Amino acid sequence: MTEKQYDAWECVQKARSTNRPYAREYIAQVFDGFMELHGDRLYGDDRAVIGGIASIEGQYVTVIGQQKGRSAKENKHRNFGMPNPEGYRKALRLAKQAEKFGRPVIFFVDTPGAFCGIEAEERGQGEAIARNLCELSDLRVPVLSIITGEGGSGGALALAVANEVWMLENAVYSILSPEGFASILWKDGKRAPEAAAVMKMTAAELADAGIIEKVIPEAVPADKDDMGELAACLRQEILEFLKKYQGKSGTEIAEARYQRFRRM
Repeated sequence: MTEKQYDAWECVQKARSTNRPYAREYIAQVFDGFMELHGDRLYGDDRAVIGGIASIEGQYVTVIGQQKGRSAKENKHRNFGMPNPEGYRKALRLAKQAEKFGRPVIFFVDTPGAFCGIEAEERGQGEAIARNLCELSDLRVPVLSIITGEGGSGGALALAVANEVWMLENAVYSILSPEGFASILWKDGKRAPEAAAVMKMTAAELADAGIIEKVIPEAVPADKDDMGELAACLRQEILEFLKKYQGKSGTEIAEARYQRFRRM
């Protein structure tokens, strides 16, 4: 295995570590207060997606994140961080609510992908993701998406139609998993480390390609039990993001997001 392959695969392993903070830990450490809201008003409440209203230095924002579990029981409850259609519809409902009340939207993305079970397809998984892409692209409030662990496929992109997309240093963002890529391209899932290098899915590679705007450094790999420095960095960066968009009209904000994706 070459050094490049090792670096990419090592990053995948770090992104998947169960010691990494999940959305709830980021919300608790970065923001001053949080009130969770539930349900998509159509089917139910997807536990793989959490969201609600938070405050940061007196400014209210809507925060939405994909939530994994740590134990087997919690992972079953959270569906391993893989949202069903109702999860994406909940996220869109909260984002549209934020637009109504003029609150910026902040997404925390960490999912291997949208849930691909038959029940998800029966409830319109493809339509739910497509609607998020369409509706979020025209949202008239600032949208920030932060990829904290795995950013897998359309399941991640559905929460990443943003004015800016950031990644933690050891996060990954790709069209599918390295195992899936290797299975499709080479018919051998064991070649996942090689696939990770070919896919250019690390934060540094995506920043170089202009796919993301910012890489958030990790002095050590992000750890749920030692978040102080990382949380402080994220808090400051988010405050700078909010300041950047103060005073801009809804039309200007939506147009800037449109132009971001047009450049790609």
